Amino acid sequence: MKVDVLLGLQWGDEGKGKVVDVLTPQYDVITRFQGGPNAGHTLEFDNFKHVLHNIPSGIFHNDKANIVGNGVVLDPITFKHEIDSLKEKGFDITKNLYISKKAHLILPTHRILDAASEASKGKTKIGSTLKGIGPTYMDKTGRNGLRVGDILHNFEEKYAALKEKHVKMLEMYDFEYNIEEFEKGLTEGIETLKGCIIIDSEHEINKHLKAGKTILAEGAQGTLLDIDFGSYPFVTSSNTICAGACTGMGVAPNKIGEVYGIFKAYCTRVGSGPFPTELFDETGEELRKAGHEFGATTGRPRRCGWVDLVALKYSVMINGVTQLIMTKGDVLSGFETIKAATAYKLPDGTITEEFPFELTDDVEPIYKEIKGWKEDLTGVKSEDEFPQELSDYIAYLEKELEVPITIVSVGPDREQTIVRK
Repeated sequence: MKVDVLLGLQWGDEGKGKVVDVLTPQYDVITRFQGGPNAGHTLEFDNFKHVLHNIPSGIFHNDKANIVGNGVVLDPITFKHEIDSLKEKGFDITKNLYISKKAHLILPTHRILDAASEASKGKTKIGSTLKGIGPTYMDKTGRNGLRVGDILHNFEEKYAALKEKHVKMLEMYDFEYNIEEFEKGLTEGIETLKGCIIIDSEHEINKHLKAGKTILAEGAQGTLLDIDFGSYPFVTSSNTICAGACTGMGVAPNKIGEVYGIFKAYCTRVGSGPFPTELFDETGEELRKAGHEFGATTGRPRRCGWVDLVALKYSVMINGVTQLIMTKGDVLSGFETIKAATAYKLPDGTITEEFPFELTDDVEPIYKEIKGWKEDLTGVKSEDEFPQELSDYIAYLEKELEVPITIVSVGPDREQTIVRK
């Protein structure tokens, strides 16, 4: 058996949570392989809406195993809030949720360091969600971090030592903080984690494969936020690409099967950083309103723009995408003309169709105009009901990206998902 991987091809917020939920019935195991609670995966079904942060999006299917892999960073405080919120709504997920011993812990001082570092950057800040993600991954690569498995052996002693180190680091910043405020709920969060099923996830995942179980790996954020291949330095701190699934779960490259790449019919970005197709006019505002483009985790308004084929081709190449999934096709209804960036004009006047070493604010998109459609798509039940202009747009994207678009989403609900013939 192979592990199928589902990941975002843009700057995140592509609708991964919904699609994982839709695909979950086809799989036995759902895993998360990187990122932390800076991810917000929104799921809607049966008049129910919920945002997941660390927990895999297959959790609402009781017969499926959901594994938080070793590549994830986990905040015990946020995790407890997430568990409690689900319990209040009638979901006891502790029986089908498994957590890797090797997943690193986000500690209160990581969040303080994140805030202090971001504040010190002034106008050059990267737009961090201030969840402590970056400092936690820094401790991981610096070989200082604490992992979920550490809560089972002398955790208080290990935590005190790392906390002392962090407090000394904070002396470099002119930043006021109250550590007791940040630590509220930590003990309860650790106890919640202890009550979960903690596993050697790399062994369990490979045992599932040997037993013939089907596995779907769920990525967080998006390809253009990858620490190596994204729009550096305005990126996240983990490998969001397909290769990150191997290291974030402990599976060999030859165990990867289908690679589902998700993209919006347009493009959005949250936080700082270059965004070549960003629209600062009424059209951008229309996209934001129609698409309800506000961060699931932070509530921040998302920056909106036209689809960027230079970046998408790059993402398809890096990930080895085998199937494309287009979300929010319904949001483009009503636009007379749709645009797609087919090339960039660089600051020195060079025209390129390749994603550059450094993406800067003065990169200009070169557009192709495409006829739009007026029809409301939210009630569409099959591809046969698509307006011709939408079918033409899909055909154009498939030709440019050289990968089939197998699923089109036309609304936030589980049922508003069209599987193409």
